[in-house]
Amino acid sequence: MTENVTSLPVPNNSDNDESGATDVGGVAGQRLLSFLERVERLEEEKAALMEDIKEVYAEAKGVGFDVKTLRKIVALRKMDSEKRRELDELLELYKSAVGMR
Repeated sequence: MTENVTSLPVPNNSDNDESGATDVGGVAGQRLLSFLERVERLEEEKAALMEDIKEVYAEAKGVGFDVKTLRKIVALRKMDSEKRRELDELLELYKSAVGMR
């Protein structure tokens, strides 16, 4: 099965550089490429950090800590105290409402 692929003509633009980035339709190609490359580098760094975090949780699990509970505490520590208090009160209210006291 063959697909019909319509390719757009590449403008002959003096702003072309070695990367192939071109200004097209009011879009600054080189600047856009720069943003994309920055995001890609940050995504790579994020992946490396996520792997480091995974290793820390594995280490904590290896010495007997419950990882699910650790993750919950990390999430709670990110919240401001007022938001955390509201969450605790709502949790207690819901638990009472379903007879979990």
